[in-house]
Amino acid sequence: MLTQRQLQLLRFIHAYMQQHGVPPSFEEMREALGLRSKSGVHRLISGLEERGYIRRLPYRARALEVVRPPLETAPEEEPPAGPAIPLPGARNVVRGLFRSRRPLSGVRDSTRLPLYGRIAAGTPIEALADTSTVIEVPGMLLGDGEHYVLQVVGDSMVEAGILDGDYVVVRRCETAENGDIVVALIEEREVTLKRLRRRGASIALEAANPAYETRIFGPHQVRIQGKVVGLLRRY
Repeated sequence: MLTQRQLQLLRFIHAYMQQHGVPPSFEEMREALGLRSKSGVHRLISGLEERGYIRRLPYRARALEVVRPPLETAPEEEPPAGPAIPLPGARNVVRGLFRSRRPLSGVRDSTRLPLYGRIAAGTPIEALADTSTVIEVPGMLLGDGEHYVLQVVGDSMVEAGILDGDYVVVRRCETAENGDIVVALIEEREVTLKRLRRRGASIALEAANPAYETRIFGPHQVRIQGKVVGLLRRY
């Protein structure tokens, strides 16, 4: 079921995309709903995604897709009418369609991956490994190769939808494409989660939060230790 705010945001996103052809920015969504900060928008977006109304497309700007338009409701209900904010006494939720789905062909139900710990400055990823601590990860998030899980500390990647306390699923690799979100080891002493940008011979590690500056390094100062391929969140 959708809350009043979730339904209001869904209608705004759908109408904006019909008019402009692209999703609104988080700042435009914040202003449209009269919220004080973008963190409230992130929570609403996560709720809509969990209920199957929208889909986030990884590693793309304004990466939202409306899967179910706001007028779609359960078969036994009429589509909601009237303004986004209901009148006093009216119900402020819309019933969702939570049908069971068969697993995708060839996809494992879940896999137990090592939970290495929290990304901490001064500690290489290898030193965080603790094979006694594991976490169940849906098989659909995994592809080929070796994977591990890290818990995120801080808010430097909030505009990429990665919040403080989230768990990121990482595929171990030593190379990454421009724009990938990576686990980077800086000068063999500091580990960070940032978006990779290549600028000529230099490497830029870019935060997804305007409060943090982009850091520039030489090609031999940064070692890629993995690429983010999935996200887990606890409520």
